[in-house]
Amino acid sequence: MPNSRKSGRKGAAGTRSAAPARPATRTRSVAPASPAANDGALREQLVALLRGGGAHATFDAVVADLPAELRGRRPAGSPFSPWMLLEHMRIAQWDILEFSRDPGHVSPDFPAGYWPTNPAPPSSAAWDASIARFRSDRDALERLVANSATDVFARFPHGAGQHLLREVLVAASHTSYHLGELVLVRRLLGAWPA
Repeated sequence: MPNSRKSGRKGAAGTRSAAPARPATRTRSVAPASPAANDGALREQLVALLRGGGAHATFDAVVADLPAELRGRRPAGSPFSPWMLLEHMRIAQWDILEFSRDPGHVSPDFPAGYWPTNPAPPSSAAWDASIARFRSDRDALERLVANSATDVFARFPHGAGQHLLREVLVAASHTSYHLGELVLVRRLLGAWPA
């Protein structure tokens, strides 16, 4: 049987008709970006990923204006309160930051060391301090990524082959996941949108 691409295709009456002509495709030669431009673009995207937004709610939007009396409440069907999720995100991000910049850092025990023991914050000041520490650690991670002297692909001399690129992707995806959980918990508590 002849190649139907070259000889056409069968029409309704069973006869071969010519294939519709395709417009000529032009290929445009684009000079590849310089390694420095690629490096800068990657760093910008990593910082944006840590900041959140775009198709996702930002950290600031999700933690804003949650009434103090709901911060320690676990809605029916949820194992977590807003406080538990906030502290978990903070502790995990802090651990990733410290692992990325301090070869002597010792991570908390897993999983217990990554979660608060009480579902409620000890005070409104503790809630505010957790938010401030999360932001501060995120800013430090962003500065580490934005520093062009930092090789994001270089494997850390400690650990099991991790590098900064991997750690930033883990931090951003982990935060995004738990922010989604926190939005759901807020909905179940009747406190979303903020």
